[in-house]
Amino acid sequence: MSDQSGFSVWGFIKGFGKLVIGVLLLLQGLIGLVVLLLVVGVLVSVANGVAGNADKPQVSIPDEAALVINPNGVLVEQGKEIDPFEAVIEEAFGANQPMQIEVHDLVRAVRKAKDDDRIKGIVLELGNLQIPSTSASKAHYLAAELREFREGGKKIIAVGDFYSQDQYLLAATADEIHMNDYGNVVIFGYGRYGLYLKSFLEKLKITSHVFRVGTFKSAVEPFIRDDMSPEAEQANRAYLDVLWREYVSTIEGARGLSAGTIDNYANNLGDVLRSNNGDFAKAALETGLVDQLNSRAEQREHLMTMFGKDKDEKSFKQVGFRRYLTSLGPRKDGANPNIAVITASGTIVDGEAPLGEAAGGDTIAGLLRKAREDENVKAVVLRVDSPGGSAFASDIIRDELLAIKASGKPVVASMGSLAASGGYWISADADEIWASPTTITGSIGIFGYFNTFEEAAAEWGVFTDGVGTTELSPIMATGIGPLPDNLADIIQQSVENGYDRFLTVVSEGRGLEKDYIRTIAEGRVWIGETATELKLVDNIGGLDESIDAAARLANLEDFDVVEMTEKKTPFEQLLSGFSAQAMQLTGVDRAASMRKTPTLAKIAGKVEEQIEFFDEFNDPNAAYARCLSCD
Repeated sequence: MSDQSGFSVWGFIKGFGKLVIGVLLLLQGLIGLVVLLLVVGVLVSVANGVAGNADKPQVSIPDEAALVINPNGVLVEQGKEIDPFEAVIEEAFGANQPMQIEVHDLVRAVRKAKDDDRIKGIVLELGNLQIPSTSASKAHYLAAELREFREGGKKIIAVGDFYSQDQYLLAATADEIHMNDYGNVVIFGYGRYGLYLKSFLEKLKITSHVFRVGTFKSAVEPFIRDDMSPEAEQANRAYLDVLWREYVSTIEGARGLSAGTIDNYANNLGDVLRSNNGDFAKAALETGLVDQLNSRAEQREHLMTMFGKDKDEKSFKQVGFRRYLTSLGPRKDGANPNIAVITASGTIVDGEAPLGEAAGGDTIAGLLRKAREDENVKAVVLRVDSPGGSAFASDIIRDELLAIKASGKPVVASMGSLAASGGYWISADADEIWASPTTITGSIGIFGYFNTFEEAAAEWGVFTDGVGTTELSPIMATGIGPLPDNLADIIQQSVENGYDRFLTVVSEGRGLEKDYIRTIAEGRVWIGETATELKLVDNIGGLDESIDAAARLANLEDFDVVEMTEKKTPFEQLLSGFSAQAMQLTGVDRAASMRKTPTLAKIAGKVEEQIEFFDEFNDPNAAYARCLSCD
């Protein structure tokens, strides 16, 4: 029933109901917002509290404890930035990923423990440490620091179920090496092997277009050959032989083994095993690679005997290296003049990139500019650990390096494990270049590469056709359509110009004749000690020696070392990728959820790795100074 005004009971009920629902939804939204703000506020307060008390770490370390070096992850120069709560969330949802272990963190812990009266010795548990073969210099750097610790009079004990080749380089520094009686030490040397796809691509009717300069620029060989070229084989063997020689001499020296022991073990492992009834553990013991074979329980008992029992009397007195680093607090910038260390780690890409993931041209250039404009920074050390990448981005970084030199501040390039191609491009103009004996450098060359699919498309009855206003208009069809000859000529000219520019950069930076640089360029890779003989590198030494060199060039006796990075507030750190990470780990992101299964994890990981690989090729001129054979 209704009156003439249009009023009805049912209309009133519906209207009132809508009003109530609207108010309830509004209240729900407001409550949700308040809760979110409260949570964020609490977390930011915690983060600010942590930041505010960073110089007053509250970590208890028992007297005469063992410093346990038990890293779980990949040894790197510079790790990716992780927001303060990401690791906790990953652990809560069981989605832990291998971490990145910065070699300088481990070195700092060992160096501080050497003179710390609370630390009686070091225990090496290396079973979860991954050391890529291209990171040999990092392993040698840490091994040298462990030897310094041992020479200071404190013991190092290595324990484990087994030792990989690279883990064993570190374990060899120990006074005692314990291994499970069913374990093994497998040493197989260094090699360079890859997939060659020429015939495979031809079967798929995919056309490869290669543009390169340099006889030894082997980056694109997998796409145009079915085997390694003699030139690439020569270059690879040259640096691999040095890596192996350094490894062998380090192991035999540390273990007191006679010359040839490691070569015999690696080359004749079958015979060595046969003489020990096929027992890997006994073979390692008989060869002198380990000192004792015992179970995990027996290893733990031995450590309790050496370092005493913890409060629960179930293990030995110990402190993990991460807790120990926390107890040391952050490095402090005092009143002394600064030497700024800027790290270019990873593939050099155009634009911005998070530190530890890639070396963004704009990012590294911005840090160099910051160091130049900081009046308290008197010298700069550019730490390079990169196979190169975008030629354009490399030149952007070089421009800022030249600007620092023009301002009167010395610059020293310190090469890590890799400083090849674009990594050398950004190093060449430094006042001094330092490298380790096992640094992989050189690879002075330029290449361009892409595929077209016109033949594959034709097989399926797909063709391209059209008209354009210029001779270059057909570029719009390239991909499914063929590569026009005139465009191929243009790209090759650009690559040749880039190569000539690279030669000029090195010639001017090193003060050497361009013709001489041409003879040692051609895309060839050199090992650190050989690069020194060729005058591509000035001195052999690590980061510490590079910092000392920068101080010498700047006439500094007292100075502080500062790591130039992008600083974020605790709030920025908290929200940096927080919501996306939470979505993935709670299964909202279906792809991330699928990756939780072991088999799919491997497949998805490989796919993601390839996607990231191709994302790194973003040079605006499609010209790359990158050593793919060094990756």
